[in-house]
Amino acid sequence: MTTGSNTEPEPSESLQTFGAVLQGFREHAGLTQEELARKMKFSVHFLASVEQGRRLPPDDFVEAAEQALNAHGILRKAARKIGRQPGLAAWFRKWAGLEETAISLYTYECRLIPGLLQTEAYARTLFENRLPLFTDEEIEDRLTARRDRQRMLRERQNTAFSFILDEHLFRRGTEGTEAAGELIDNVAELGSLRNVEIQIMPLARDVHAGMDGPLQLLETPQNQWYGYLEGQETGQLISDRKTISVLQMRYAKLRSQALTPEDSASLLKQLRGAR
Repeated sequence: MTTGSNTEPEPSESLQTFGAVLQGFREHAGLTQEELARKMKFSVHFLASVEQGRRLPPDDFVEAAEQALNAHGILRKAARKIGRQPGLAAWFRKWAGLEETAISLYTYECRLIPGLLQTEAYARTLFENRLPLFTDEEIEDRLTARRDRQRMLRERQNTAFSFILDEHLFRRGTEGTEAAGELIDNVAELGSLRNVEIQIMPLARDVHAGMDGPLQLLETPQNQWYGYLEGQETGQLISDRKTISVLQMRYAKLRSQALTPEDSASLLKQLRGAR
């Protein structure tokens, strides 16, 4: 069983070392995480994740830290020593970095609830049943990383998040009846946020533009678009303009074929009442 789109990176010694060096410079400068994040123009939770060794720092993050902390090139050199992590391919590390600063994120999913919308019970069920099996410690690490990542839905109020989810994802009851109700409540609550739009693709829609599988799109602050397609143990980061155009066309069609956000919220209430 997969653990969902955008599986969080595993902590590595080199990431943790870079995080410790960054934290040391920050504390030497007498800055809190909030103060440094504001100077760097990054979110506090992303800075905290880098210091904890849970996030790969993108180039613009490293450069911003260098300038804010007057690190004399030490952080740049430390960043070049970050090793490649087993199981974390280059295409995902790049996507994860782009995601942290994106001004819009679009997700269509037909396999399972996206990581950003999962409850702890849902995520735990996925992690506990993942093959090869995780240890208890690995499960807890991933749950912590997922909770940390989910904070951006509430903290990044100027980022537009769009999710299109197949109705059957809520009917499957992956984590049991009671927890399934909790999941529906969580998705409905997140869908009420100003920057989050959730649409349900109804079962009655026999054919739609997402028949080829899940897709994700994002727009950078420089208004450049990227796409991401994920399969079992594989993933593809897409920057080719022609392919991006096709994915954008499909997502636009999906939006028109899915229920409106208001009708989707009503359907979620109906599904909750049936639990």
